[in-house]
Amino acid sequence: MDWVLFFELAINGAFAGLMYSLVALGIVLIYKSSAVPNLAQGAMAMLGGYMVLAFFEDVGAPMWLAIPLAIVAMFFVGMGIERLALRRMAGRPIIMILMMTLGLDIFLRGSSLAIWGGTNRLMPIGIPDDPLFMGEILLNRSYVIGGVIAVALFIFFVGFFRTRMGIVLRAISDDYMASWSVGISVERGVALSWAMSAIVATVAGVLWGSVQGVDQSLSLLLLKGIAVAVLGGLDSIGGAILAGLLLGIFEGIAAGYLDDVVGGGSRDLVVAATLVLTILIRPHGLFGREDIERI
Repeated sequence: MDWVLFFELAINGAFAGLMYSLVALGIVLIYKSSAVPNLAQGAMAMLGGYMVLAFFEDVGAPMWLAIPLAIVAMFFVGMGIERLALRRMAGRPIIMILMMTLGLDIFLRGSSLAIWGGTNRLMPIGIPDDPLFMGEILLNRSYVIGGVIAVALFIFFVGFFRTRMGIVLRAISDDYMASWSVGISVERGVALSWAMSAIVATVAGVLWGSVQGVDQSLSLLLLKGIAVAVLGGLDSIGGAILAGLLLGIFEGIAAGYLDDVVGGGSRDLVVAATLVLTILIRPHGLFGREDIERI
C-alpha cells in the first residue's frame, strides 16, 4: 500500500470534513436551541456566498469588508426567516415545520437563480492555490484554513452554550411552554438561533465558495451537513466536529481508492451509507441526547 497516498487522502479528507461540520453546525445550533430540524442550511450557505460576492462585485467593497458586511446582512436574514416563516408555525406538528424549512430551501435556491443566474462565480478570498507540504504529503491549503476556522467556531459555540443565554436557548429547546411560563422570550431565543445559524452558513459559503465557486450547487452541502449532524447527534456541537472528521476521512479514502474502480460517486455513496446506517443503528447519533417518551 502507498502509505503516503493513504495519509494524504485521510488528512485532506479530515480537513474537508471539518468544513462539512460548518454546515452541520448551523443545523445543530437551530436544533439545540429550538428543536427544529433545518433543511434550508445548504441554501443559506449558498445565499451567504452570494451576499459576499454582491458586496464585493456589485457594491465594490474590498473582500475584507465584504465578508463582515455579508455576515451582518445574513444575521438579519436569519432573524427575518424566523419572524416571517417559523414564528407562525409555533405549536404546529414537527412535520409541518420540517416542510416549511424544505420550502424555504427551494425558495432560496430559486430566488438566487433568478437574481444571480446559474453561472459559477469565483470567490477570491486570497487563499493561494499552491499546496502545503507536510513531508511528502500535500495538503489542500483551502481545506486546512477552512478546518482551522471551523474548529475556532466550534470552540466559540461550546463556550456560548455555557453562558446564561446559551442555557436559556437549551431550555427553550427542551420545552416551549415551560420556558414561556417562567418569562423566557421563546420568540427572541429562536430568532437568535436562526441568526447564529445564518452567520455560520455565511462562513461555510465563503470557504466552500473559495474551493468550488459560488452557484446553486453550494446548496447541496446540505446533504453532507445532515449526515454529519445526524452522525454526531443533532444537539451535540462536539459530536458534529468529530462526525465531520470521520465522514471526511472515510469519504476521502473511498474517493481516492474506489472512484477509478466504480467510475466515480464514491463520496456520495459514503455520505448516503453513513446517514442510513446511523439512523438504523444509532438514531440519536454518537453523542446526541436520547430522549425517552413515556406513553
